[in-house]
Amino acid sequence: MAKESSMRRGFGAGLALVAVVALPGCGYNDIQRGEEQVKSGWSEVLNQYQRRADLVPNLVNTVKGFAAQEQQVLTQVTEARSRVGSIQATPDLINNAEAFARFQAAQASLSGALSRLLAVAEAYPQLKSDQNFRDLQAQLEGTENRISVARNRYIRAVQEYNVLVRQFPVNLTAMAFGYQVKANFGVEDEKAIATPPAVSFDKAQPAPAKQ
Repeated sequence: MAKESSMRRGFGAGLALVAVVALPGCGYNDIQRGEEQVKSGWSEVLNQYQRRADLVPNLVNTVKGFAAQEQQVLTQVTEARSRVGSIQATPDLINNAEAFARFQAAQASLSGALSRLLAVAEAYPQLKSDQNFRDLQAQLEGTENRISVARNRYIRAVQEYNVLVRQFPVNLTAMAFGYQVKANFGVEDEKAIATPPAVSFDKAQPAPAKQ
């Protein structure tokens, strides 16, 4: 009897879910579209961050060839990249606010370490004029721009999705199927996006000689 009762409850719950989906304005299809947009945006964010991480070893080795004495900064960059690599950046990470925050912090740490490394490079004219370094600089600049674009798209997709799953009556459908709000970049990250790091190493033009 208990087993039969359990089966009936399960069958009833299934019918209730089907009924929810069938209701006009339930928002189920909108949730599906929104979630796919978020997943797509997150995938691009991960791709661009990985692209940046892949540039780090060559960048570090190039700088080391001209400024081996800057060991502290070189170590900071290497360790920051290692922390980024230790985080399993899966599609499910955006459903875990704590894991997302750790990912965010690791990427911010790498950004800071790279900025310090590039600032140090300013003191080494031979390094700045090295073709390999300049090629890496151009690749890094392009990657930082792509990261900015990808993160902005992800932020917008998550904002739209989170508003959708919170509003009535779509929130009832979201609760019935277990859809929850997604983790997003914070206000400070949006400020960082608006002002991407400058990575130009063009030599400053000398001031004209006084007559």
